[in-house]
Amino acid sequence: MNHQYVSNVIDLTEPEKNIIYNMTHEEAVDILRTGDTEGVRRIDGNFSLVSVEGKTIRMARSIGRPIRYFIAKRPAGPNLVIAERIDTIYEYLKSEGLEDQFHPSYTRMAPAHYITKIELLGCPDPNPVYSRFFTPERNSFSPEDPEQIGIKYMSALYNEIKKWLQHTAKTGPIGVTFSAGVDSGSVFLLT
Repeated sequence: MNHQYVSNVIDLTEPEKNIIYNMTHEEAVDILRTGDTEGVRRIDGNFSLVSVEGKTIRMARSIGRPIRYFIAKRPAGPNLVIAERIDTIYEYLKSEGLEDQFHPSYTRMAPAHYITKIELLGCPDPNPVYSRFFTPERNSFSPEDPEQIGIKYMSALYNEIKKWLQHTAKTGPIGVTFSAGVDSGSVFLLT
């Protein structure tokens, strides 16, 4: 049986929305291309990344940037369409006259904190392989020391807010949604 590689990958993920603190978008994609989970774990920020190398496509995302994908069939060969939102995929297919192939349940979501690797040959549904890159240690603090847990939690939150503010301060006004609960109150006070 003669398989054809996917002939076209359409990446609609809008890389300019990524907030990566410690490297460029291109450097992050190069790390993803290797499939090295430790390397991807070192990417600091909020991102959705796609790398394409021949028939191998890798996707990785943090919790705040979803990635969905869909395989569209064309006479010349299949197209892999990747986007954050289902409606973006549908609008692309509509612009190409392929909307009759679309159904939301045919799209697939790449899970957060995993490298999703697919090897695309022709049009069958891909069989993804998942490699987790975010593996925090569970229950690493003693429940008998809630003060220490609170200090670690608030320090981590403060450091993330500080990085985010340094990155976004020049882009416009900053606001904090405040419901008077402990979570939003913590963010408000630390900001």
